[in-house]
Amino acid sequence: MRALYPGSFDPLTLGHLDLIERACRLFEVVVVAVLQNPSKTPVFSLRERLDQIETATRHLSNVEVGSFDGLTVQYARHCQAAVILRGLRALSDFEFELQIAHTNKSLAADIETVFLATATQHSFLSSSVVKEVARFGGDVRHMVPMGVADDLIRLLNRTSPGT
Repeated sequence: MRALYPGSFDPLTLGHLDLIERACRLFEVVVVAVLQNPSKTPVFSLRERLDQIETATRHLSNVEVGSFDGLTVQYARHCQAAVILRGLRALSDFEFELQIAHTNKSLAADIETVFLATATQHSFLSSSVVKEVARFGGDVRHMVPMGVADDLIRLLNRTSPGT
């Protein structure tokens, strides 16, 4: 069975990566897809985000990386995914994610949404938190894959603490 894990991944966090790794044990193929959301202004370009995901998931043989715009269920059909995968960090995520899951179900009754709880050590992470810490010069190496940390440092013209 194929699963689609959609998101903006701006940037990819260790929480995202943990979810991808765990999903790879549950599904034959996990398609990690960057949503090109016109209502958001990402820090990283689409190409940079795709490269970051490809680099961070290189050790996983059953990951495919792509991008899409439009409805998630349409892309799920396009990539032949029977499942849309979503992560839950806290109870506050659940209400929004459940609303999206019900909307997707109303659009595509044959596609299921599966929620995976974020690992405890990553439950505080969000792309927004990572960007905020990085903007103020904080060390994000424990929050994102190493390549992403390097990209953030380079993007924000900062030097890594301890260097």
